Amino acid sequence: MVYRTCAVAATALLAAGIANAAPPKVVTLPNSDAQCFAPWAANTKLFQYPAKKGPYRIALANGYIANTWRIQMIKTAKAYAAQPEVAAKLKEFKVVSTGEDVAAQIAAINNFIDSGYDAVVVNAQNPAAFKPVIKRANDAGVVLVAFDNILDTEEAINVNVDQKGLGKYWAEWLVKNVPNGGKLLEVRGVSGTSVDRDRHEGIQEVLKASGKKWDTVEVIGKWDDPTAQKVTADAIAVQKKFDAITAQGGDTGVVQAMIDAKHPFVPFGGETENGFRKFCGKYGAQGLKCASAGTGPAQVAVAIKTAIAALEGKVVPQSVKLPLARAEYPNMKEGTDYYPAQSDNFFVGNSFPTCGINFTAQEIMGQTEANVK
Repeated sequence: MVYRTCAVAATALLAAGIANAAPPKVVTLPNSDAQCFAPWAANTKLFQYPAKKGPYRIALANGYIANTWRIQMIKTAKAYAAQPEVAAKLKEFKVVSTGEDVAAQIAAINNFIDSGYDAVVVNAQNPAAFKPVIKRANDAGVVLVAFDNILDTEEAINVNVDQKGLGKYWAEWLVKNVPNGGKLLEVRGVSGTSVDRDRHEGIQEVLKASGKKWDTVEVIGKWDDPTAQKVTADAIAVQKKFDAITAQGGDTGVVQAMIDAKHPFVPFGGETENGFRKFCGKYGAQGLKCASAGTGPAQVAVAIKTAIAALEGKVVPQSVKLPLARAEYPNMKEGTDYYPAQSDNFFVGNSFPTCGINFTAQEIMGQTEANVK
């Protein structure tokens, strides 16, 4: 009899939850914050979820963790959640990192949905594998926001920079600064992710259209300094010489491999690691001419801000476009574009002033990358 009573009560609670749950409506109302939540394109849909009363339970479902960008991203998420005005809106903030196992990440999101979380932000290991969990989230009225490695969908919110455009930027800069083309070392990221795919496509599209002869050697650096340093060293040992380099991350390790192998400095299109930019500032006059561009890990804070706005019933774009942080030779300035006193692993450009999101290195580095349970 007790079991039956519990079952009836559980069924009633579930029914009540389903009654209140609803996927987002596509609306024609004004964007709630057009400066921060910039639409990806003129025809980007605007979403409005049913308003929920806070404080909210929000989870961050990260995948890959073993590189400095992801570690800084986790720390930034915690620093943002700890800010008084944000913390006041949060009943609980939980972080999990599941590694490169796509199924494990999907299982984590499903668990958050089943546990009654109000929103889940995700850095997705695969852009196309999440369709069933997107439907589950929408059916349950859970706001799902993907950032950085986003989802191939228009049924959940995506927050990102133009990753393909970033690849194009690096390649266009290299085409300009390596006038005769030549042998290019392309150090790629984590295989299977949308960021790696989109940046690679942007690079290769520009090179093919340049009219110059390019011979690309691809290696997998996983956006990680030690991994990128090793694969670069191996590539130099086999190929002997490159005329240009582009790397999606782990760039400090790539330059260190060049120095160790006594490889001549060449034009380099890369990310925004402080160590990479320090090398560019130090060796620019010796041939390490750099274009450094990307987006800091603070985009996770924009994703959390977007999730909270959606939970409050505010109108947000289905796809939010973030600006790139850029610096180029010969205009990289110490104290502005890179910081000699800070860690090599710190990603520069880690703020979004239009969203009121600005962090000091101390705020971020004071956090840990461990899961919040």
